[in-house]
Formats: sequence, structure tokens, C-alpha cells
Amino acid sequence: CWTKAAGWGDIGSHYRLAVLYMNGEGVARDEKKETHHLEEAAIGGHPIARHNLGIVEEDMGNFERAAKHHIIAAKLGYKDAMEKVKTAFKEGHIQKANFE
Repeated sequence: CWTKAAGWGDIGSHYRLAVLYMNGEGVARDEKKETHHLEEAAIGGHPIARHNLGIVEEDMGNFERAAKHHIIAAKLGYKDAMEKVKTAFKEGHIQKANFE
């Protein structure tokens, strides 16, 4: 059901599939598929997916890319992303120019 809807471009379904692959719920854990579905959902405007991509980038040490994801998610209204942006700003991972 989720796969079919994602195939039709439903961003909520892409996000749900990402969560299933991340947690191994009913499917084998698969980081590659998780990331694919997060990216599809994020491109479609899903703020939590965008935020989660930021966390993935952060975990890999890509702080500039992570900040960009968090800024987009914050602009989409996701409050947790705004907290990440504030922290990244305080830690010097992003500058005021990143917001412009």
C-alpha cells in the first residue's frame, strides 16, 4: 500500500517507507532505501524528512549539508529543525550568510 502510493509520488508514503526501512518494521533494515525515501519525501516538501536528512548528514560529519537541510525544514515550519539551526549557529557550523 505505502509502496504503491509512493510510486504515485505521495510524499507521506515516501516518509512512512523511510521510517519502516529505518526501523526494520515489516521489512529488513535498509539504509539505502531509507535514504532514498527520505530524499523523495524531502524533495516533495516533507519537513520531517528534510530534518531527518539533516540528522543523517550530521551523523556523517557533513555539518554544512546538515545545516542546509535543517534550515529548509525550519522554513517549512518544523520546530525541531529550528532548534538544530540554533545549535549549529551557536557551534559555528553555519553563519548568517547561510540564511540568505
